[in-house]
Amino acid sequence: MSAIASFMADRGHIVSGSDRAFDKNPNHPLYKLLKSKGIYIVPQDGNGIDRSFDFAVFSTAVEHDQPEFLKAKSLGIPIKTRPEYLAEIVLNFKTIAVAGTSGKSTTSGMLAFLMQKFGLNPNFIGGGRVKQFKTETNPGNSVAGGSDILVIEACESDGTIVNYKPEHSIILNLDLDHHSIDKTAMMFEALIKNTADKIIINADDDNLKNIAIKNSIAFSIDNPSNYRAENIVYKPFSTDFSLKETKFSLSIPGRYNLYNALSCIAILSEMGMPIKDIAGALHEFKGIERRFDIHLNDGERLVIDDYAHNPHKISSLMQTMKNIKGKICYIFQPHGFAPTLMMKNEYIEAFTENLRYTDHLILLPIFYAGGTVSKDISSHDIADVLKAKGKSVEVVDNRNEILNRLNEWDNYVVFGARDETLSDFARGIADLIRTNTFAFNSA
Repeated sequence: MSAIASFMADRGHIVSGSDRAFDKNPNHPLYKLLKSKGIYIVPQDGNGIDRSFDFAVFSTAVEHDQPEFLKAKSLGIPIKTRPEYLAEIVLNFKTIAVAGTSGKSTTSGMLAFLMQKFGLNPNFIGGGRVKQFKTETNPGNSVAGGSDILVIEACESDGTIVNYKPEHSIILNLDLDHHSIDKTAMMFEALIKNTADKIIINADDDNLKNIAIKNSIAFSIDNPSNYRAENIVYKPFSTDFSLKETKFSLSIPGRYNLYNALSCIAILSEMGMPIKDIAGALHEFKGIERRFDIHLNDGERLVIDDYAHNPHKISSLMQTMKNIKGKICYIFQPHGFAPTLMMKNEYIEAFTENLRYTDHLILLPIFYAGGTVSKDISSHDIADVLKAKGKSVEVVDNRNEILNRLNEWDNYVVFGARDETLSDFARGIADLIRTNTFAFNSA
């Protein structure tokens, strides 16, 4: 929602909006940033809506008995969901839709960044904040460019991805996240049918192989493809590789980020950008906020913050960490009761496969953003099974308890979705370790 609000404000529209998180915390950094660019922020009580509005756009997470929804409806103001409105925006541009159950934010941000470097002046509406797009008046998740090109993160979470009609589409992967694999596959098939021109797809993804795609352009690491990485060297915080006899360097780590980069190389090359030019710019991309954000790395101690939240993302993150440190304390906050219940078994499988005997897992309580929901699962349901499997795991309800035990580990990875305070928590861990202020005796 903030990306669309910023994008439309930057294109000269009058924008007003609300967020329950802003009502709870007027000092929220995004609250201040949106106001600084002329967006009116109002309380979420319905009084901010009147007949002067052309239409109202609501997140699909907002309940229909919410005051502003009822007010807009009573005044006869046209109501649109966020994805419905984004689908309208897409039709006005030569849009590149980036889809997949993992990697959308990084890939769409990387693609927009590279296009900007090449002078293509792209427009961008993403789900993550690109570090190099962020300014005092831009959260980093949108860019109002001067061209007719638009890069969007095409999320499948609410099912409306089937409404997008882009010029090109990238399909990164297919795994369990918001929906079953079969249901998400049907959505991707609809997006592919709605795509006017190029389909860029991951040739290594087993689940994507079941989708019938004509005239696709493939990228890969293992299988033969149009754009296959070779001579790969995975370093702790970067990756070197070659493609079409050209050397590349990627400044963000892990196999999963290499896939993201390959998809960008593929679409840019297919659009006519020389491979050598892409190689010359790729290493400059610094990544997305909360995607492997390093808050401390002094050689001995490491603190990382990441957005990983579904089993595939978690496995990718932990596999990358195995190449960096031998003993790690992972701190995970599941988000949403319904998603956690749906992915419980896959969470357990991911942690069972990737937690080494030297690692420890701390589960925080499930993140609840408000609204009507059935709270029929807890973090204990995951921890109990992992304990039975011999894993070192515990549930900690109060984050301060963790802050008082930081002398137990040198390496921490904080991860989970939606909750902005996780970044502050990771930063706080890093600050305390750096200053050794956690070390104390209560005796």
